[in-house]
Amino acid sequence: MGFYLNNKSKISLYKSEVQRPYFVDKTLILSELFPLIESGNSHICITRLRRFGKTVMANMIGAFFEKGVDTKNIFEQLKISKSPEYEKHRNKHDVIYIDFSKMPEDCESYEQYIGRIINRLKKDLIREYPDADYEEDDALWDILDCIFDMYDGQKFIFVMDEWDCVFHKAFITREDQQKYISFLSNLLKDHGYVELLYMTGILPIAKYSSGSELNMFLEYTMASEEKFNEYFGFTESEVDILFEKYLKICETPTITREQLRLWYDGYATKAGERMYNPRWL
Repeated sequence: MGFYLNNKSKISLYKSEVQRPYFVDKTLILSELFPLIESGNSHICITRLRRFGKTVMANMIGAFFEKGVDTKNIFEQLKISKSPEYEKHRNKHDVIYIDFSKMPEDCESYEQYIGRIINRLKKDLIREYPDADYEEDDALWDILDCIFDMYDGQKFIFVMDEWDCVFHKAFITREDQQKYISFLSNLLKDHGYVELLYMTGILPIAKYSSGSELNMFLEYTMASEEKFNEYFGFTESEVDILFEKYLKICETPTITREQLRLWYDGYATKAGERMYNPRWL
C-alpha cells in the first residue's frame, strides 16, 4: 500500500457508498473501460459540474482495479459482476490514484504543491519496485519508464480526480499553469507504462491547454458527448426507484415525486435526457 500507489482508502470510501440506502449502481462504466485497458495507452477525460458523482466514480474505479485487497464482497452483487471480463480485471492492476484537490499543509506555492505529489509517488514506486535501476533524483516519468523496462512491461492505471483544481488556487501563476500542463504531458503522453488514464474535472482540457501537449485525450463533456452520460447523475428511472425507497423508509413523506422534479433545476444531456444531481436529492 502506498500514498498514491494502490491506496486502500478508495476501497473503504466506495464500500461506504454501496452501503447507503439510496445507492445507485453505476458499475457498468467499468465494462466500457475494459477494452481501453486491453488496447493500452488509453487516455480519457470526463468533465462534469460539481456534485455529479465524479469522485464516487473515481473511487469505484480505483477500488475495482487496484491490487492488494480482494473487493469481491463489494462488487459481487453489483451489475459489473455479470461481465465476462469481471474476474480478469478485478484487483489485477497497479493503480496510481491522485486527487489533485488535496493540498499540502499551508501550501503557498506551486513547487510545494507539485513537489508533494512527485516525492510521495517516487517513494511508493521505489518501495514497490526496489530492483529497478534508477536514482531517487530521476524524473518521475524516467522512474516509471525504468520500471516498465525492467519489470516485464509493468503498466499502471492512472486515476486522476479534480485535475483542474490547481487552476483555481490563488498562489498559482500563469507560468505555474504552464508548468503543470507540461508535468501532465511529460508524465502521461507517449509512455508504454500507461495502461489507462481516467481523469475527471469540472472544466475541459481545452480551457487550460492549447496545442499538442495534452492532445492524447478523448474528452467527454455532458453537453457535447453522449458517451458516459448515464453514469454521472441520476436518470428519471433511477430517481423513480429512489423515490419508491424513500416512501418505504420515511413514515411521513414531506415531498412528492413531482415536487422533486420541480425542485431540481434541470440539466439535459446531448441526447436530451434529464439528469438529476445526486447530491441535491
